[in-house]
Amino acid sequence: MRYSFDCVVVGSGIAGMTAAIYLKRSNVNVLLLDNDAPGGLLNKISVIENYPGFDKISGPDLAYKIYEQVTNLGIEIRYGKVLDIKDHIVKTDIEEITTDKVILAVGRKARKLDNTNDIKNISYCALCDGNLYKDKIVAIVGYSNSAIEEAIYLSDICKKVIIIGRGSSFKGEDSLVDKIYSKKNIDVQLDCVIETLNKEKNLLNEIVTNKGIFKVDGMFVSIGYEPNTLFLNELEKDNGYIIVDNKMKTNIDYIYACGDIIKKDVYQLTTAVGEATIAAINVKKTL
Repeated sequence: MRYSFDCVVVGSGIAGMTAAIYLKRSNVNVLLLDNDAPGGLLNKISVIENYPGFDKISGPDLAYKIYEQVTNLGIEIRYGKVLDIKDHIVKTDIEEITTDKVILAVGRKARKLDNTNDIKNISYCALCDGNLYKDKIVAIVGYSNSAIEEAIYLSDICKKVIIIGRGSSFKGEDSLVDKIYSKKNIDVQLDCVIETLNKEKNLLNEIVTNKGIFKVDGMFVSIGYEPNTLFLNELEKDNGYIIVDNKMKTNIDYIYACGDIIKKDVYQLTTAVGEATIAAINVKKTL
């Protein structure tokens, strides 16, 4: 069978773009495919301070620098939502693409709070929507590294930021936790569980918790992520995360996976880049 591409990389976050760069530099006919802007979750990170080569850089700026490498190499990019992958055919909502190999790097999406779809002033991205709440009072739900980063970012925009965390302590880097407690307009509420969300005309105005009632103009949610793998029914998964071997190969011979959609212990930008490199090199070896 003559394929349209040697390899289709699905997903243009940091893992997908890295894989595409390695493949193109190895003279592989590669297509980068996504239904969103290049960068993925990078575009929702306000500040990155632990990526080698940069003391401090915003997520969108890092995404753009990698995207520039992709375009300078002449890597073909197409847009479309992948519906199915079967028998070397990647089916999107626009077209069907034949390919010898596939690298999946579709990343994760923010986990949402239940029963909140009708509430208009709940957001899952401080960088995207923070300016809508300038000089207002907001809450952020979560106590992980990402929640801390978002709270710090919002504290420079909003009048007050209330952190509501179920845990008894933050699950984040000590340096970030120190920043939280140095901010005078951040109110930390740990061991705090939401009981009711009161709203008026589909706008949240009160958060009722076991530690009291908090009046807010909006709420940001940062309670973790879940993998974008619902359309990949034939792949072996664990709680939605794709299982791969040390070559990043899945249980389907021609499909590889890397980044935040695979089952692993550490989810970081640097690990995603490393896994993408491994996937790309092993795809090249098997072509």
